[in-house]
Amino acid sequence: MEIQQAAAAEIGKHRRLLRTGRDGRILSALMLPFLRVAPPAGFGVLTTTGRKTGKRRSKCVRVIRSGDRAYLAALRLPHIAVQHPDWVNAWVHNIRANPLVRLRIRGGTYDGVAREIDDAAEREHARRLLCDNVFPTDYCECALHVRGLPSRTKVQDLHRYWFKTGNPVAIDLKERR
Repeated sequence: MEIQQAAAAEIGKHRRLLRTGRDGRILSALMLPFLRVAPPAGFGVLTTTGRKTGKRRSKCVRVIRSGDRAYLAALRLPHIAVQHPDWVNAWVHNIRANPLVRLRIRGGTYDGVAREIDDAAEREHARRLLCDNVFPTDYCECALHVRGLPSRTKVQDLHRYWFKTGNPVAIDLKERR
């Protein structure tokens, strides 16, 4: 119910560029070659193992590193969250089935163990990192999702919405590859 209410409050602010999960996969596939070469601050490539196929699956994600952990949140687009508040991204299902992941971020590629965040203090730490930090590429992301001219406040509001309605995930990073 809380997710539906949050999504309903946001739906008028968002563009309908991404209408389905498939649209998000297409956008991610277009960005993937660039992010694999040189991910900008705040973004990366998450590689999971498919829970059904066992194949490696890569997805562009917004991610912030803090020490030996990285934090990200699986987002729910407002128009999808209103109709399907329990919808979960495929990569979250993959993590639930096999938490061993690879993360390519600025500074290198890391193996890690991913988990959904349950601890309230860690969740708040992740929320502050993901929602308060704004990088230049976030303005482009905001322009794709939110109506009007991007601003720092709009970027932060967008990230707060995603964190509130999404699935926050922590990745305990191992040595750099």
